[in-house]
Amino acid sequence: MRKTLEVVGIGLLAVLYWITYSALNGPESLPDRIPTHFDISGQPNGWGPPQVLWLLPVIGTGLYLLMTALAAIRFRRVNLPVTVTENNLPFIQEQTGLMVTWIKVELLSLFLYIQWTIIQGVRMGTFRMSPLVVPVFLAVVFATVGWNLAVIIRGARERAESPSTENHLEDFR
Repeated sequence: MRKTLEVVGIGLLAVLYWITYSALNGPESLPDRIPTHFDISGQPNGWGPPQVLWLLPVIGTGLYLLMTALAAIRFRRVNLPVTVTENNLPFIQEQTGLMVTWIKVELLSLFLYIQWTIIQGVRMGTFRMSPLVVPVFLAVVFATVGWNLAVIIRGARERAESPSTENHLEDFR
């Protein structure tokens, strides 16, 4: 599942670069001024040159690489409401990496949606973004974290040694 999500994430990043490149170098040129920021109601309140469209792919790449590095680190210290043991540590690390991968895909999906909306809005002359974008994105991320934490806690408890065993890792107390 995680490898599939990584492929999806890389695909989203590639599409983000492709639509940005196409918008800036394609046959339909963009105007000299495009919306770069939107207020809470979805109306543009900041404008800039079309080259500012490269900002989302560059930030997306940076966040993707940072989150990939974080997911690859096998932290031995975790802050969960379960006792971490040698038996459940690999499961916790695997599930935490999966959660980070889901969040990467969700973040890149948001960036792709924003970029697409800006480019299409400029081409059609309708400069408006849905005011539901941020609340829906936050709800999805919080749901992802909540779901994955529930899976991690339940799975860690199932894999943990019995409380009477003294083989708990000292690092986690």
